[in-house]
Amino acid sequence: MTSAAGGLPWTATADGLRLSVRLTPRGGRDAIDGIEILSDGRPVLKARVRAAPSEGEANAALIALLARELGLPRSAVTLATGATARVKLLAIAGDPAALAARLEAAGGPR
Repeated sequence: MTSAAGGLPWTATADGLRLSVRLTPRGGRDAIDGIEILSDGRPVLKARVRAAPSEGEANAALIALLARELGLPRSAVTLATGATARVKLLAIAGDPAALAARLEAAGGPR
């Protein structure tokens, strides 16, 4: 199984994946822009949403975007940490191998 230590922004858990995301609110469109390595060496999935970062709107848009891209209900994607930070950790419920494959497809070059 791939992990963040291996250059990917997700790690497998017993009930799904933990995913590190760098969110850009007011990004002009809702999209996943691939994988990026931060200056501290951490890999993150880059995402942008049209929503503003007020009252949790951007976080809700991020959850909706990831659920749609992964073919999951919104309830399967939850914000674990980073409610007010640009870099967030999300918990995604489901089969870790299947989710990782979908993320690799979604996070690839656009």
